[in-house]
Amino acid sequence: MTATGRAGQGLFVVLEGGDGAGKTTQVELLTDWLQQSGREVVRTFEPGDSVLGRQIRGLLLDPGWGEVDPRAEALLYAADKAQHLFAVVRPALQRGAVVVCDRYLDSMLAYQGAGRVLSRDEVAAVARWATDGLRPDLTVLLDVDPHASVHTKDEKDRLEGAGVDFHDRVRQEFLDLAAQDPDRYLVLPARAPRAEIAEAIRRRVAALLPDTRSTPQPGDPPPT
Repeated sequence: MTATGRAGQGLFVVLEGGDGAGKTTQVELLTDWLQQSGREVVRTFEPGDSVLGRQIRGLLLDPGWGEVDPRAEALLYAADKAQHLFAVVRPALQRGAVVVCDRYLDSMLAYQGAGRVLSRDEVAAVARWATDGLRPDLTVLLDVDPHASVHTKDEKDRLEGAGVDFHDRVRQEFLDLAAQDPDRYLVLPARAPRAEIAEAIRRRVAALLPDTRSTPQPGDPPPT
């Protein structure tokens, strides 16, 4: 078992950030770039990218459910993570695939911990137990001011509509988590040019790949 809490020769890359930060776009660009080398890449997300997870996602994000106890919300997110790792992430890593995930552990700490004003230590303990200590090899944090992103949306899900103070706390927690372990993070301004962000991510990921001889290098043209 490695220091990241996983077995196998794969690579686990996570993109984090507030709502509207552009994570989905960068996940797609990174996945396309990696696939040029013939690597197996598993593109995934949380919550909801498992059969059970899809049901949990509906419970979590639908505002029609009304008010949800913060502890119940945290436990539902933890359940989604446990199943997601079991069904998707760990099997891919054990095959040697590169897993690129839109949200993971830090989102739970930021949204359910800082956002809902629950104890950081308690939420972290639940999250570590649910994930069996699996840490990403790299977390890319796309930092965005919520006043320029989520608060401008007309239609919001239950978390997006949680209010200004909530999203300000979430942003600060993301930044605090990155500051505590800078070697495992790449923090980028989410409103920088899309190509510039993608280039910075590629450079950092290329340095982590176990064999870069056949991997396209940063600056190579995107796939056609």
